[in-house]
Amino acid sequence: MDFAFLAASQQMELVFIWKQATLEGKAILVVLVIFSVFAWSVMAAKALQMRKAKQFNRYFDAEFRNQTALLGIFDRRVTVEGCPLFAVYHEGCLELDKRLKSAGGERKETLSLKSVEHLKRTLEGAVARESLKLESGLILLAIAVSGAPFLGLLGTVWGVMSTFSAVAMKGSADLATMAPGVAAALVTTVAGLLVAIPSMFGYNWLVHNLRVETVSLDNFAQELVSKIETEYLKEDGQ
Repeated sequence: MDFAFLAASQQMELVFIWKQATLEGKAILVVLVIFSVFAWSVMAAKALQMRKAKQFNRYFDAEFRNQTALLGIFDRRVTVEGCPLFAVYHEGCLELDKRLKSAGGERKETLSLKSVEHLKRTLEGAVARESLKLESGLILLAIAVSGAPFLGLLGTVWGVMSTFSAVAMKGSADLATMAPGVAAALVTTVAGLLVAIPSMFGYNWLVHNLRVETVSLDNFAQELVSKIETEYLKEDGQ
């Protein structure tokens, strides 16, 4: 019963503050609500994407290490959507297959050093593209983290300025006159912090996971190059 009364009183308090807010303050609050919706949407979507990528990477890595030939998975025409490791592997194998095939369509058994260097650049480009896919959308969280507190502060300063202007025009300063306007002005700062704080934690968590995934992609690409050199690079291969 006490909890219900407290919730009802807080709701009435918020309604009162909203009514006392200036037009500019209400506009800033609406913008902050939109920021919050976008920030939480991005955090949820990126968390699901990271989780899916980690699971698929783990499954693919296990399958990759069980194959005897480098092109084993590629020759089976396997496709794995949403797996960064597979995307790097598939792009590398496409280029490898193209360089191994002769004019008659048969695969050669060796590669030249120049071809291996080209494959390295291909894999580096694939890693960069997959990292950018994982990173996409984080700019919205960065904007929310840096911009929301300043929007809230702008609303507070504007609201306090309007309150003091009203008091000056009225010619008397009392608590009943100033308190509603000041409270309505301060709520924009609270709203800005409520947007920025969760966005900051979400952004830092996502950036950390992104760095881990990027390192994993780099390590996998290097391992793939080593396997290519072991299987196909010969001193006399041209």
